[in-house]
Amino acid sequence: MAYWLMKSNPKFFGIDDLQHLGTDTWEGVRNYRARNFMRDDMQVGDQVIFYHSSAKPAGVAGVMTISRAGYADPTQFHPEHRHYDPLATEDAPRWFMVDVTFEQAFKETLPLSAIKFIPALEDSLLLRKGCQQLTIIPLEPKHWQAIMDMAEDLDLR
Repeated sequence: MAYWLMKSNPKFFGIDDLQHLGTDTWEGVRNYRARNFMRDDMQVGDQVIFYHSSAKPAGVAGVMTISRAGYADPTQFHPEHRHYDPLATEDAPRWFMVDVTFEQAFKETLPLSAIKFIPALEDSLLLRKGCQQLTIIPLEPKHWQAIMDMAEDLDLR
């Protein structure tokens, strides 16, 4: 099992939306590094931190699980869709997605301002300069556990 952090703007799709749906697709990612994680690395059962980005406060909102490994994102094939890619074909898709299933919403967002002070995260991509814009970030088990422990300590879980 692997651990991930996936970012979404809650104005468009947040942890409450996923809780309501139960399971949904994580589509529309148009970053090659994130695409590669979904296509090549994410597996059913992997644990994912749901991170609210572009929010006040930005931070960890809950937990989800990968329920379907990477497969072609169909939005790339539809000219009327905002994620259309004219270079993508059914035989050679360029963009992939995964399905995610809701596990838990935190009582409150664990803000990035607090996460920055977790010593175990000093070497994480989440806090590394130049990586903050990544929408999908792999986490080491120690990073996952440190975030979950802080949420528990603050009684957010």
